[in-house]
Amino acid sequence: MISVAAHYFDGKTSRLHQVSLTVQDGVAHIREAAQVLGAGELQRSCPLAQLRVSERSAHAPRKVTFPDGAYLEINDHSGFNLLLEHTGYRDSWVVRLQQSWRGSLLALCATLALLGLAYVYALPLAARTLAFAVPLRMERGLGDGMLEYLDQHVFTKSALPVARQQALSSRFHSLLSARADSPAYQLLFRKSKIGPNAFALPSGDIVVTDEIIALMNDDDAVMGVLAHELGHLHERHLTRRIIQSSAIGAAAILILGDVSALIANIPTLMLDLKYSRDAETEADDYALQMLDKNGIAREHLAAAFEKLDKLDPGLTPYLSSHPSGRERVLRLRGAGSIDGVSK
Repeated sequence: MISVAAHYFDGKTSRLHQVSLTVQDGVAHIREAAQVLGAGELQRSCPLAQLRVSERSAHAPRKVTFPDGAYLEINDHSGFNLLLEHTGYRDSWVVRLQQSWRGSLLALCATLALLGLAYVYALPLAARTLAFAVPLRMERGLGDGMLEYLDQHVFTKSALPVARQQALSSRFHSLLSARADSPAYQLLFRKSKIGPNAFALPSGDIVVTDEIIALMNDDDAVMGVLAHELGHLHERHLTRRIIQSSAIGAAAILILGDVSALIANIPTLMLDLKYSRDAETEADDYALQMLDKNGIAREHLAAAFEKLDKLDPGLTPYLSSHPSGRERVLRLRGAGSIDGVSK
């Protein structure tokens, strides 16, 4: 019979009992060492199934806990392991995995892979679901905060004549009758300190700068750019991107309705808000549908992006927030029918 020395604590006092632990017929027996008190005062038995055994550790004592909270501390690891082996006890697969460096490496790789898959697939899906669940009043508060910041640091009052602004606004509004799902929006004109730009805020504001209108020198191209931004608004891309960028924190803020923390981080968010290829494709398709249904050639939108691509990236933030390129322009020119409307 295997006997292992241990320290016993009753869980009620700090008194230490030096005991021996043996196992027979599925029952653990402890008896206070005879050399301590002569007669061996403390004796106790308990079925193995009622005991909890701590995980293996290189240096810390092993712990065996009784149902009433009493416990044993065992420093003789080799003897205790032999006793456990004799009883048929096996650590759980999780513990065995932790004890193996190969298992730990495998677990680490699996965790990284799971996190990667969650970031690539689960997070965008969750962001989209949450973005469409966020009340419009919260998006309005977020968009107003962004616009206020930009008006203070980036934009000045538009130099376009009021008549010109009204003409562009009326033209764009007339295009929307071809789409029943057009989101609510407000077209705002600004003069920019950092070059041509156009973007849609979560509030429904579509900001277009004097510089991009001058660069296009083509009202049909301007309509295409505005339709593209309306596509971002329709799909709530900016709200989705904010949620993805700030992950759980942004989601909680949006759900609870306190957007002040997000507004305080607008400068950081604006630098990081780059639309994905999928988001750009969705916005492009939305714009193409609108152009097709209004009899405007797609070439105008393709030419608009070509002009933006030729700009020095340091002169405009449009290129950082709207990744473009030759591949995208070729797609705009070569795309087939969308929703039954030919190019």
